Amino acid sequence: MSSNLEQFASDNSSGICPEALEYMIRANQGSVPAYGNDEWTQKATDYFRELFEIDCEVFFTFNGTAANSLSLAALCQSYHSVICHETSHIETDECGAPEFASNGSKLLLAQGKNGKLTPESIEAIVTRRTDIHYPKPKVISITQSTELGTLYSIEELLKIKGVAKKYNLKIHMDGARFANAVAAMNKSPAEITWKTGVDVLCFCGTKNGMALGEAILFFNKELAEDFDYRCKQAGQLASKMRFISAPWLGLLETGAWLKNARHANQCAEYLENQLLNIEGVDLMFPREANAVFVKLPEQVIHTLKANNWQFYTFIGVGGVRFMCSWNTTQSRIDELIDDIKKAIIAI
Repeated sequence: MSSNLEQFASDNSSGICPEALEYMIRANQGSVPAYGNDEWTQKATDYFRELFEIDCEVFFTFNGTAANSLSLAALCQSYHSVICHETSHIETDECGAPEFASNGSKLLLAQGKNGKLTPESIEAIVTRRTDIHYPKPKVISITQSTELGTLYSIEELLKIKGVAKKYNLKIHMDGARFANAVAAMNKSPAEITWKTGVDVLCFCGTKNGMALGEAILFFNKELAEDFDYRCKQAGQLASKMRFISAPWLGLLETGAWLKNARHANQCAEYLENQLLNIEGVDLMFPREANAVFVKLPEQVIHTLKANNWQFYTFIGVGGVRFMCSWNTTQSRIDELIDDIKKAIIAI
């Protein structure tokens, strides 16, 4: 099996989509001012404001860990805390970066079905202790779509907004797969962010077809004070910023950001339907975006890995995650399904 065939471990595995690559090549012509003082960056930031229907502050970082960690640091002092789901990426996969960037803001973990926080779980943490010996809750961090591939509905977001308002908390949204959420919900970006109480969104470009680059959108502009200095200090101010902002503009102007997300979601739906037709395969969580979580016999998992299939298993969650991306093909899904069927028969 060739090592460069499409895989299902992560949408990070995919290459650069044509639209992002085309705009990067265009931006490579001639010389432009450095550090974001170029027309590509200006056009991209303006397009974000148009797309989200609000005058927001926009910043770019190289990766999602920096985007999440620096934005949370902007919302917290070191003695504050961030309420997040126990499976959230900032808790399980960022090597303590949020705490490092904020000089110690503590993550407080809540449980919730299908990877989602609830108003009750948030309030239980906020009211657990109010003494000076405990890190004061300051931020709610939610992920859309979640690490388990599920979605917060507008109703759920509004309820979380109510708790945030009650306890004077800010809301951060990890949008690692925000485009997939927009495509799945068929709602405008504004409807599932600032209109439902989100103060800051980290919008991922890497998983949506870019080589690298995340956008941080401060809908509450007051929270963005001196954020450019924070990015510079953290090594996240790109000198050749146009090579992040131009591909973003390519995704936004052409509509590829949404096309790519819809394609990934549709592929995941097809994969889910094919898996459900196999005896011995059980769906773990609702498939609502571009991730499919299933339980497979351990022997089947080993056989698939021996056949060079790439996918993730997660400690504490169990099962297998198959992730679809902008370049996933139905024929490649069919190959995976065929190998799963053969492995189950061989048990």
